[in-house]
Amino acid sequence: MTLPAEVMNFMRTVFMKNNKGTRDMISKTSIIGLLAGVALSATFALDAQAASKYTEMDVSGGGSVSGKVTFSGAMPSDAIEQILITKDQAVCGEGEREVVWVDLKGDALRGTFVFIDKIKEGKKWAEPPGGKYLVEQKGCRFIPWAQVVKPGPLTIRNSDKGVLHNINTREHLGVEKGRSGPMRTLFNFGQPDPGDIVQDLKPRRANYIPINCEAHNFMFGFIMAPPHPYAVVVGDDGSYTIGDIPPGDYTLKAWHPRFGLQESKITVAGGGAASANFAFTN
Repeated sequence: MTLPAEVMNFMRTVFMKNNKGTRDMISKTSIIGLLAGVALSATFALDAQAASKYTEMDVSGGGSVSGKVTFSGAMPSDAIEQILITKDQAVCGEGEREVVWVDLKGDALRGTFVFIDKIKEGKKWAEPPGGKYLVEQKGCRFIPWAQVVKPGPLTIRNSDKGVLHNINTREHLGVEKGRSGPMRTLFNFGQPDPGDIVQDLKPRRANYIPINCEAHNFMFGFIMAPPHPYAVVVGDDGSYTIGDIPPGDYTLKAWHPRFGLQESKITVAGGGAASANFAFTN
């Protein structure tokens, strides 16, 4: 599945920037029916929420999956973009900022997320480095460019003295259908002073989260916030490993923000090592 080239244009565009007569017609039966429908819908919603809940447990005799994410073919014309730095040059730099939407090292497609889709139970989340999930704004860049975080408290750090940053996070609702939108705002706030602000990251409909700074039109990044810890960003060479997987059959997916989703069916045996590679093309 490939996202259209317009996805980056969409991101840039979005980132820059009680009638009495009617009551009389409603019978008591209609009201009762309406209320019953609402209650039924609420029940279905609760059932769906319960069905998607992840249960942490001790995994004994789990297996693993590993592989590599690659790219082949001609690079898209918007793979690398040069954006003029027009403010805060003393910190952000002068001239143009190179924004790399497609980051290749050889054939390795870096900046790709690999994850197990809809796994119901498994290992606990590991403690994040330094005890907190962190997005740092330093040198007018988001560090890291791509990361997996647990839904919940997220520390936003401004390390640029004298520079106003304005982080905007959105759920990208169209990823599963290969669309460039819509996007739903999670939080959006200015941070004029150095230091940390802790904000709850609570995606409700999608785990794919682009981030940008609305004060600097060359600052972008990506977060994935799944309900489970079976998700990683590929390494410098495009490789990945996901371990402590309970034995079973799963759907493994790879998401690259420019090229969209691919998936692979895998079977993980107790103590075994499955493999799955993903090859993206333009």
